[in-house]
Amino acid sequence: MVEGGGRRGVVFGVLVVVLALVGIYLTMWPDSDDGQQPPADPVGVSRTVSGSKAPVSVEPPRPSATASDAPFDVYSYLPMTKKELSAAADYAQRFTAEYGTFSYDEDPATYGDRLRGYTTVEFADVLLRTVTSPGSVEANRADEVVSVGTARVKEIRQIQNTSVVFVVTGTQNVTAKSGAKERVEDYAVTLVKVGADWRVHDLQPADDGQDGDDPSAQAGGTG
Repeated sequence: MVEGGGRRGVVFGVLVVVLALVGIYLTMWPDSDDGQQPPADPVGVSRTVSGSKAPVSVEPPRPSATASDAPFDVYSYLPMTKKELSAAADYAQRFTAEYGTFSYDEDPATYGDRLRGYTTVEFADVLLRTVTSPGSVEANRADEVVSVGTARVKEIRQIQNTSVVFVVTGTQNVTAKSGAKERVEDYAVTLVKVGADWRVHDLQPADDGQDGDDPSAQAGGTG
């Protein structure tokens, strides 16, 4: 009887230990009885695991411009014909060359009249005050300056229906008592249409820039 009771005691003790371990395990298990589920990721959003590379988005191929052998008439897209544009370019070159041509022994009024023939009335008044200023005239006479100008159109800056702005490179070959030199400068030359002809409405260093002129404002600007 003693031995049977001892065995029962041992078995009871083992059951107590097992039940204690089960209780400890259950207290450590997350409570899932509330029916809540882990939130799902929004549609279209990928979850990135720490240490993994971020998803790489691949951009679809883009169309590229390709050269064509088909005829392309650029003048059909411009507000003036090839003949009109060519005449305006020639006019801008001749004016710029004339602007760079003068001599110390020439009457300043004669120089001014040559330039006036190319310009609108409004611009002529401004230009003549500049080229015939006493300071410039006296400096040229003192140094016996003789300048011969040439010019070429470098680019077209703007084209409108009745006006065009060219960038013209003017070159002056100068001889003087102080020595011979060559002066080269780019000018922005604005031309406006007056009837069937062109007139110079503005001349500025090309770096200053010009946006062109409103042709309607030049209706009375003949020269």
